[in-house]
Amino acid sequence: MTAAASPAATQLETLRGLVTTTTQRLLGDTILVTDEQWRAPSRLPDWTRGHVATHIARHADGICRLIEWARTGERQDMYPSPEQRATEIEAGAGRSGLELQIDMDTSAGLLSSAFDELGGDAWDAVVEMSRGLQVPARLLPLARLLEVVIHHVDLDVGYEITEIDDQTADWLLEWSAFRLRDREGFPKLQLTSDSGLTTALGSVGEPMRISGSSANLLGWLLGRTDSAAISGGNGLRLPAF
Repeated sequence: MTAAASPAATQLETLRGLVTTTTQRLLGDTILVTDEQWRAPSRLPDWTRGHVATHIARHADGICRLIEWARTGERQDMYPSPEQRATEIEAGAGRSGLELQIDMDTSAGLLSSAFDELGGDAWDAVVEMSRGLQVPARLLPLARLLEVVIHHVDLDVGYEITEIDDQTADWLLEWSAFRLRDREGFPKLQLTSDSGLTTALGSVGEPMRISGSSANLLGWLLGRTDSAAISGGNGLRLPAF
């Protein structure tokens, strides 16, 4: 008889499955985007859709480096430097739609293979993401899930924040709050989702109580929607994520 999987192992498997399905949906939604449309503005300031697509691919590469660190114990920086990261995104942004699609697909496949090679205690190895955030490797699929989902919205190809399913939105809201819990200059917030999830973050001022659906709270927290979709924001403009 096979022993039942632990809750942590089950959640990890679920997260990895979500990374796969959300990536497939993104690739499916962008397959008919023309070269001209790839060079048009995305929803991110100063970035075209090509910039966003290139960032998605290079983020997968960065997570692969962190997985290698967790697997071998030898430090690997997620990105060689902020300058090189920006240069690579700028250099890749003007490629054809086919090249962008192949890059996103190939880098996602390499990331999935890298996750396959990670096992045992290596999932608990602590690695350092950008901005110095230290996390166990088991949270890397969650980090990747956020990138795929939120940048799918940024591509402006018909996918909206409100289409994120409740479970995924809860996890991404918790992850985003975790990343912002001690962020310097970020206001103290107490978030309460319609799903029952509550989480606190920020370090400045008296806590503000904000409520709404997890998807709308996530969109507001990450600057993708305004405060009209949530309660308690009172027009508060948050620092960039």
